Amino acid sequence: MGDHHRDSILGAPGHCLPKTSSMSMTDSVTAVHDFRVTGYSLVDGMGVGRYVSSSTFTVGGLDWAVRFYPDGSSTTCLGNASAFLYYFSREKDVRARFTLNLLEKDGRLSPVTNSHMKHTFSPASDNWGFIKFVEKSKLQGSPFVENDCLTIRCLLTVVKESRTEDVEMNSIVVPPSNLHLDFGNMLTDGEGADVTFSVCGQLFRAHRCVLAFRSPVFRAELFGPMKENNATQCIKIDDMEPLIFEALLHFIYTDTLSDTCKDGKAAAMQHLLVAADRYGVDRLRLLCEKKLSDSIDVETVATTLALAEQHHCSQLRQACIRFMASPNMLGPVIETDGFKHLVASCPLIMKDILGKVSLIWSDKSCEK
Repeated sequence: MGDHHRDSILGAPGHCLPKTSSMSMTDSVTAVHDFRVTGYSLVDGMGVGRYVSSSTFTVGGLDWAVRFYPDGSSTTCLGNASAFLYYFSREKDVRARFTLNLLEKDGRLSPVTNSHMKHTFSPASDNWGFIKFVEKSKLQGSPFVENDCLTIRCLLTVVKESRTEDVEMNSIVVPPSNLHLDFGNMLTDGEGADVTFSVCGQLFRAHRCVLAFRSPVFRAELFGPMKENNATQCIKIDDMEPLIFEALLHFIYTDTLSDTCKDGKAAAMQHLLVAADRYGVDRLRLLCEKKLSDSIDVETVATTLALAEQHHCSQLRQACIRFMASPNMLGPVIETDGFKHLVASCPLIMKDILGKVSLIWSDKSCEK
């Protein structure tokens, strides 16, 4: 009787019991927000418990802000500045993991970074952070303050609610698409290539059909009325660096930036933007616009603005004007060689810059 009962549970030899499976899944969303505090010397000394705040930013569908207390959030942290993360979406509690750290002028984090913090934010506990964020005596003259400006980077991970899902047994795993890798190899190998470009003496072989379907300019050049009569003729391009043309081809074939351009250096991005605009590769042009707008600084903003004006990049243009018009920025920018070139090549742009400066200062007057 006992053996029969055991067999009915475990299954007779050679038979498999029905099996199901489930798993608990907890997802998260991670994002970065950089809060630039300009005019640090002006806010230093504003008083204990007083702060300047970033704009409200959204991570995981919830609203957040960074608040910086130049003289500390309370009397318990005299001699130190404080920094806190604030939670504005009060309708529910949320678990989060975050860091707040100062950025050096070249974009690197402080060598001694503040550790990650974990906190459950709620209406009753809507802020958390570092009471002793940084010693004030160590700020002046440090690599974190340049042109009277410091930047706080918030790396925030919002943990979503856990959920349970059934797991299909014997499910087939489909690998991610490798189409871009195949097309990248197609460009590198050169097999089947039917057009050659000579860029300042360096030869590049490519495939007419790929270029034509990715660029309206290449389509007109290779298949339109102006196409080359000799299919094997080499097309010369003497006004573009070979490295930039190579990066253009790489994007056309793979829809990704080449390794030579991933560092986001302004000069390479500026040249690549010109190439993308010239050949009508719109996604690459917008990608270059974004990277340039993310890396604007005093030395590059004027040349970047001149480029945006010339190639009708409205979003990049506005980002440059906002940067130049921000407090304490216009003076150092005016001293650069790039600004002198900007005024000479685009004199009317000064009207927009001064208009933005006037608007900012009129808003500040209304706040007082």
